[in-house]
Amino acid sequence: MANTIYQMKEGTIRSKIVLFDLDGTIIDSTEAILESFAKAYASFGQDVPEDEKIKLLIGLPLDVMFKSLGVEESKAMEYVKAYKEHYKTIHTEKTVLLPQAKEAMEFAHGYAKIGIVTTKTSEFSRILLEHFDLMKYVDVLIGREDVEHPKPDPEPINKALNKLDHRFGQVTYMVGDTDADLIAAEEAGIACIGVLCGYMDKEMLAPWADFITEDAFSAVKLIEKM
Repeated sequence: MANTIYQMKEGTIRSKIVLFDLDGTIIDSTEAILESFAKAYASFGQDVPEDEKIKLLIGLPLDVMFKSLGVEESKAMEYVKAYKEHYKTIHTEKTVLLPQAKEAMEFAHGYAKIGIVTTKTSEFSRILLEHFDLMKYVDVLIGREDVEHPKPDPEPINKALNKLDHRFGQVTYMVGDTDADLIAAEEAGIACIGVLCGYMDKEMLAPWADFITEDAFSAVKLIEKM
């Protein structure tokens, strides 16, 4: 059998590819993120931006988020370090699975190879996926430190597809909750589904999405029919 097709023990061929974003698509780590931003700003004696301003940027790399919130470029990585020092102490405790997210990954695993493509580091992503017993469904994990150019650049998607032996014409979708996910998919030449369980609404996702669904489970049911 060609190495581009994985076969499960029960005989089901996983011939499609589904790539998932993590925050806002599979997990909700909003509490941990906001608390870690607050700690980072407090460590430099600065006022914390409003929660809504931070939430609108979730999905972008941390340094980009801090710079977008007004931190000087020369100091952004210092804020990132302060953020991570706190985040690593609370991220499993203050992160939850989104409704039907586990069901989505289990269902997709029945017919597709699965990738996680995230701007969170691979280290924290793997810890969380293992914490929620989801890593067993993941064929490839691409995090922030695995690429030079994160989403919305297509590099992380292309890297995941290469590792999954993607071939021309193979049914392949990116499932994500932000325009960064969808723009990256478009630039990589694959289809994308925006989900409304995360940080952007339908109006914000519509310009980029091929389809929009309520959550990841609805998305993978749709892909299964393709």
